[in-house]
Amino acid sequence: MAYLIMKSGKRMPAVQRRAMESGLAQMFQTFTQAAGSLEKSYTVLQSEVERLRGELEKANADLGQSLEENARWRDYLSQVLDNLPCGVVVIGGAAHTVQVMNPQARRLLQVPPDWNENGGVGEPGLLGKLKGESAKEEAPCEQEWAESERGGNRYIGISRATLSGKQAESKSADRIWIVRDVTEEKRLAAEREAARESVALAEIATLLAHEIRNPLGSMELFTGLLTEAVAAMPEARQWATHLQAGLRSLSATVNNVLQFHAKAGVQLAPVDLERLLSELAEFLLPVARQRGQDIKFENGIGKVLAQADANRLKQVFLNLAINGFRAMPPGGSLKIRLKWAPQFPGGLAQIEVQDEGRGIAEELQGKIFDAGFTTTPGSPGLGLAVCKRIVKQHGGEIAVQSRQKEGTRFTIVLPVTDGLTTGAMQATGAKA
Repeated sequence: MAYLIMKSGKRMPAVQRRAMESGLAQMFQTFTQAAGSLEKSYTVLQSEVERLRGELEKANADLGQSLEENARWRDYLSQVLDNLPCGVVVIGGAAHTVQVMNPQARRLLQVPPDWNENGGVGEPGLLGKLKGESAKEEAPCEQEWAESERGGNRYIGISRATLSGKQAESKSADRIWIVRDVTEEKRLAAEREAARESVALAEIATLLAHEIRNPLGSMELFTGLLTEAVAAMPEARQWATHLQAGLRSLSATVNNVLQFHAKAGVQLAPVDLERLLSELAEFLLPVARQRGQDIKFENGIGKVLAQADANRLKQVFLNLAINGFRAMPPGGSLKIRLKWAPQFPGGLAQIEVQDEGRGIAEELQGKIFDAGFTTTPGSPGLGLAVCKRIVKQHGGEIAVQSRQKEGTRFTIVLPVTDGLTTGAMQATGAKA
């Protein structure tokens, strides 16, 4: 429009018209600038929104991962708590309510699996006792409770710690209780103490046995001389025989103690079994006479050698013979036999020690070789245990056959020395 018409219908003056057009142009320019600025700001805002959206999505992903990790750790810690070998109980607040109690704590405190504090059922006895301890001052060390059960006492160890935090010193602080079954620990401690006492007793017994053996040998020697000196005096000879019998029985007991606790190995050398057993029968003759009994040695294979420790092997037959004397009434006879083992003639020698005594009950025959087992009052129960140990050291075997009221026979099988078996077999006519 080249010009403007005023309200009155007249044309607007040119000056005024130009001023208005200039103002309109300026206003349009300002609007254009503002629109451009707004568009630019919108672009920046849109970019910022996109950035914030990305950061929010990342934060949400991190939060989800953190929540998943926390859930995984809670599940893991819950499994650890449930599978701990000790009980864990957390009691919190002034009201001493149970916050946490794992399955092991329920078992040790005898809390039913379905029990809960809000169930309206009274607290099990041990849990109530534990809550009562929560009100007391913290003990410096683990406490111990003894609970009587059908099979004996059960011992529970309890220790407490206070959960750290702002309320740690207040009465409302949470208390953590560790509950353990220490019954087995006490049993093992008692066994260790008994073992220590047993070792100390064994050391004392060995020392005493050594101290006794020296004068015992001298007494044995002088008693032998006394027996020869009174050979023509029947009454005095009888007394001497009693002395010899007592000394030789005592010697066997002392040697059993020394052999049982001996740590040194056997000293093997060729031993003539015929000579060893015949000397043993002669040595035991005073013991047999004292009891009104008899001892006989029967050799069915002649001279045969075995790699053995003569003193220890003699102790085996001495123990078996003395046991046989004790099992027999007056008039009984003890027989010692040397022959070939039927399962390996010429390679294994078999020695039998047979009595005519009261026999051994069948249910006891599996226990007689255990150290400390005895049916004779006052006996330490070491004799047969020593026999089994020595025979095993010589590579042999020992067995027992017995019937009550018919007597007992101990059988020992020993390997003979290589190179001497053939001569022994030829001398006796034995066939391999």
